Amino acid sequence: MRHDMPSEVRTLGADLRALRKARGLTLAALADALGKSVGWLSQVERDISEPAIDDLRAFASVLDVSVSSLFRVAAAPGEEGFIVRKHARRPIGSREAGLVEELLSPDLTDDFEVVYSTFAAGSGMTVAVRRPTQELGYIMSGQLDLWIDDALFHLKPGDSFRIRGHDYRWANPHAEPCVAIWVIAPPVY
Repeated sequence: MRHDMPSEVRTLGADLRALRKARGLTLAALADALGKSVGWLSQVERDISEPAIDDLRAFASVLDVSVSSLFRVAAAPGEEGFIVRKHARRPIGSREAGLVEELLSPDLTDDFEVVYSTFAAGSGMTVAVRRPTQELGYIMSGQLDLWIDDALFHLKPGDSFRIRGHDYRWANPHAEPCVAIWVIAPPVY
């Protein structure tokens, strides 16, 4: 059965616009941070102009994402905006050693994002963070220790959790990796 394509094909420009808005930045503020004109940025967001690799590095730095998260693997015909194949997941590029994150969402333009997170054995986040988000996680395999504010939770496969604007950090002191599905709203990557 053939389904119609999304009314708007998701592009690099759409992803950049979504990231800018998720960061609460105006066109003028992002253009200023990039050292570019508002007109140029507007054209990039509308896919009229294509940024150079140095521009993508600047976008990644200002928007606090990895450069690799801005690249996509081409979807098969009819799958763009609907399907993300395992080999086509975009790496998000965690700032934490021992954490590998991949985008399960087809793009960065939804009101939420879904992330496939792999926490290496023996890894951990030493400094708690707080984000202006609602986040839900589901442990698929392995174990994870999660601190929400000052409460410690030992999570196992099948357990889920929610974080709403709280300080949190994690650790995987176990001998095997932990895999979790993480839903974040609004998107942060």
